[in-house]
Amino acid sequence: MIEERAVVAEAGPGYAWLDIQRQSACGSCHASAGCGTAALAKVWGGKSTRVRAISELPLQAGDAVIVGLADGVLLRGALLAYLLPVVLLLTGAVLGESAFAGAGEEPVILLGALGLGLGFLVVRLRSRRLRNDPRYQPVVLRRLLSEAASGGVLSKC
Repeated sequence: MIEERAVVAEAGPGYAWLDIQRQSACGSCHASAGCGTAALAKVWGGKSTRVRAISELPLQAGDAVIVGLADGVLLRGALLAYLLPVVLLLTGAVLGESAFAGAGEEPVILLGALGLGLGFLVVRLRSRRLRNDPRYQPVVLRRLLSEAASGGVLSKC
């Protein structure tokens, strides 16, 4: 399970809206001083994302929590959102090339664009179906101690 720290923005029966701070692994890399990706992470870092999560815990605004996402959900979502439109774009372009071999590049471009649009449509429809499926929702796993909410360590040894 993928776990991340979050702060409760709003809580209700069975759910909580969480603010999750975006983090990059670039800060811990030894080459981050000369890396372009680390520079971009510094510019765009520090922003938070608001996410709705399933919660059976009695939470209040300001509580620090650990939220989890089931293994494989992130990978399946990324494959759906990124790979499917590209595959349909290439499929449309190949079909355009084979069906209209002597007609030039216009049918290839048109069918490739149609494939890309179809891919985006499939992603949109599929994501609407999965939006309320609890298997694909983040879940609040546990509440952190009060000192963890103020920026302290997660646990003391």
